[in-house]
Amino acid sequence: MTDSIRPYEPADESAVVAVWHRSGLAAYQYLPTWQALTLEHAHVVFQQVIAAHCQLWVGVHDERVVAYLALQGSLLDRLYVDPAEQRKGWGSRLIAHAKSLQPNGLELYTHQENHAARALYERHGFVPVKFGISPPPESAPDVEYHWRPTGDNDAHAS
Repeated sequence: MTDSIRPYEPADESAVVAVWHRSGLAAYQYLPTWQALTLEHAHVVFQQVIAAHCQLWVGVHDERVVAYLALQGSLLDRLYVDPAEQRKGWGSRLIAHAKSLQPNGLELYTHQENHAARALYERHGFVPVKFGISPPPESAPDVEYHWRPTGDNDAHAS
């Protein structure tokens, strides 16, 4: 069994979108917009929003895509792990990879109700710096996190 992280390739699209869709449905049961998202529409969003604007990496287990990471500069835009592969270290490996690519720091947003993701990020030194509302169509309570290598993570939440 081999595990690796490698750059995204166009041939990975179906596998990545499937991971994103399954993971989002499982994680965001409190978001009606996610529960209504079809796999077909997820492909459109992935192509027009994610792949068009982000650098992508995939986590691969035995030649099968099981996770992905999307970065926009220092913004950790997305990190998703297939539900069947969660709690096997993929999130930690992808965060370490993102830190190696952006050693001066990272920022991210996640939903306040996404307790598993928040715990993962906090274990890896991310600090909540601002609480707010995500953009439409979700318009759900979110939290902005920062990671800085010096430990200066803007620790005063607003």
